[in-house]
Amino acid sequence: MEIHFSFLLPAAMGAAMPAKRKEPTAHVHSPAIEDYLEQIHNLIEGKGYARVVDIAQNLSISQASVTNMIQKLDAEGYLVYERYRGVILTEEGRKIGQEIARRHEVLTRLLSTFGLDADTVHHDVEGMEHHISRQTLDVLTLLMEELEGNPELLKKLKRKMTRP
Repeated sequence: MEIHFSFLLPAAMGAAMPAKRKEPTAHVHSPAIEDYLEQIHNLIEGKGYARVVDIAQNLSISQASVTNMIQKLDAEGYLVYERYRGVILTEEGRKIGQEIARRHEVLTRLLSTFGLDADTVHHDVEGMEHHISRQTLDVLTLLMEELEGNPELLKKLKRKMTRP
């Protein structure tokens, strides 16, 4: 008796293969550019303005390094920089900063929900936020919201984490 497994191969039957992802995992912008735009976005949201000194302090780097990157981001159209006055994001810069801040917030909330220590959460989020696709972020957002709305499920999952 001969058995055929062609039904397991969609292409063999003329069926369409799954669509490729619309957004790559790696983002168009470097992690450094994303970090700057995120910081500037957060400063503007929190204080109403962003200055080189504040960006340098938040990123723990020199003001000279910040000024160099700010000038590059200005030349690339992500922000407008006026010496001694501060930084204003362009529409493109604002969109990127907002998106990175959203990724950071979702990942931080999700990992913190499980009681991980703040240093671990911070370290892991800083690595993940630059490499996660929008689709994956949407899935993690949905999971986070479900966990926050279902304390019993969250408690059950936390118990499973503590088992050997």
